[in-house]
Amino acid sequence: MKGSAMSQLAESETKKNVEILKKAYALWNTSKAASVDHWMGLVAEDVSWRSLADGSPGMEFTGRCNCKSEVLEYFQVLGTQWELNEYNADEFIAENDRVVMVGSCQWTHRKTGKLVKTPKVDILRMKDGLIVDFYEFYDAAKALAGANQ
Repeated sequence: MKGSAMSQLAESETKKNVEILKKAYALWNTSKAASVDHWMGLVAEDVSWRSLADGSPGMEFTGRCNCKSEVLEYFQVLGTQWELNEYNADEFIAENDRVVMVGSCQWTHRKTGKLVKTPKVDILRMKDGLIVDFYEFYDAAKALAGANQ
């Protein structure tokens, strides 16, 4: 394949990845985090899934996940401990297999009743339409304060 054709193929794949993720984030917001099944359909079996809180006390579920079943557990505990109020995916920046989502979210901790609003950035790497690497950034100090009494 010539360079120009390869470049067009990569560009097409990049656009496809952005569209997949735009749909997933929109569904996450409108379903108030009830679209776990949709997200799980986008997660590769051998995914690397990381979170800024990194398993800190009160947010143990945010420890590193190395496979799809661990990501499912992450989502299950997240939904048990936190209620999603709002999730805005405002911007998508993409190049090759990387997509960065820039937005914000607001959650209420179910046990403490504390409201946490934070900027949110996710860095994802996609392969064949599936998430193979995910790293989420947010105000971890606010999240930890919200999770702890």
